[in-house]
Amino acid sequence: MTTTEASAGTEPMSSTDTVELFQKYVVPNYVRYPVNLVRGEGSKIWDAEGKEYLDLFPGWGCNLLGHCPEMVVAAVQDQVAKLIHVPNTWHMDVQGEWAKLLADRSFGGKAFFCNSGAEANEAAIKLARLHTPDEKYKIITFLGGFHGRTYGAVTATAQPKYHQNIGPMMAGFSYAPHGDLEAVRDLVDEHTCAIMIEPIQGEGGVKLPPEGFLEGLRKIADENNLLLIFDEVQTGCGRTGEWFAYQHFGVQPDIMTLAKSLCGGVAGGALVTTSEIADSLKPGMHAATFGGNPLAARAGIAAIQQIERDGLLEKSKQVSEIFRQRLTALKDECDLIQEVRIVGMMIGLELSVDGAPAVKACLEKQLLINCTQGRVIRLLPAMNITEEEVHRGCDILSEVLKNLPTTAE
Repeated sequence: MTTTEASAGTEPMSSTDTVELFQKYVVPNYVRYPVNLVRGEGSKIWDAEGKEYLDLFPGWGCNLLGHCPEMVVAAVQDQVAKLIHVPNTWHMDVQGEWAKLLADRSFGGKAFFCNSGAEANEAAIKLARLHTPDEKYKIITFLGGFHGRTYGAVTATAQPKYHQNIGPMMAGFSYAPHGDLEAVRDLVDEHTCAIMIEPIQGEGGVKLPPEGFLEGLRKIADENNLLLIFDEVQTGCGRTGEWFAYQHFGVQPDIMTLAKSLCGGVAGGALVTTSEIADSLKPGMHAATFGGNPLAARAGIAAIQQIERDGLLEKSKQVSEIFRQRLTALKDECDLIQEVRIVGMMIGLELSVDGAPAVKACLEKQLLINCTQGRVIRLLPAMNITEEEVHRGCDILSEVLKNLPTTAE
């Protein structure tokens, strides 16, 4: 079978053949598992050989409704036959409707659409500088945070490993320890325009803010005429059991960035801000060619509609409690687990050892999970995962962690 025949959908290439194809033609910037995934449904996914996996990290957090959610699939199938893309110099009713849905579920205001979290954060950085006086350009971010891979976003990411060999970094960023309000106050000067933070750090290890921390940042921002930017790329759109993580803390940002699960697995990103601040992003100052295109807009609308139709915000809270009970009990039985951190369908298990062997062992048992920050097992399950799937996943994870070596070999 030729590559053309395989790509035409006659039958998938084998995992071995796919690996060889990638080695020859694809830039090796990812460490990839030697598996060709070809089909998904809900929290299950299958490889080219027909092996079924339970996916507790679907789409790197993008597939909040699991693989191929019904209403998103139907919306995209319908839209792709009508209109795929037009420039943003024209009006599209679906983009306007999508913006209204996001505004109604957050703090009102207006939306700018793009294609990814990094793009949304780049827009937020630019908007913060545009909206404040010319002498204000500095942005305070936090150690352990993650904001994306483009130059502004990666500079905002206060993790040295992401800056290695790509300097000099973009000017104007300063870093504070996560949770340290005094350090933030010390960094504010006459050139500071904004504070940017994930309300819950995702890639940083599912780290929750200390009590009162976000409230303290809001106070510092207000006292110094700064903008408060919440990067909700990972936490937004229902991931935490509320539409947006800021709603757990009662702290409203001035700018919020979204992506990952925004479109139910389809690529899409957005910035949401107040009407007053939005007016500073004037024509010609910023753009995204594919941002808010009809396919993404229909997918984004359908994702919101499916969450509400199926009552998934409330259901995900109930399922989250099952995870909490199972994993808290596991912590009591397994000395390797140092801490369990859960907010909605956002789960981190901090281990005392490297977590990579656990990811590999789970893969061998057909369970897909993630490890971040070296020792944090990260799960971002679908909101509509079944209770049976939760227990099955926890059973496999329990078996793996209980048999994981306690020291590096």
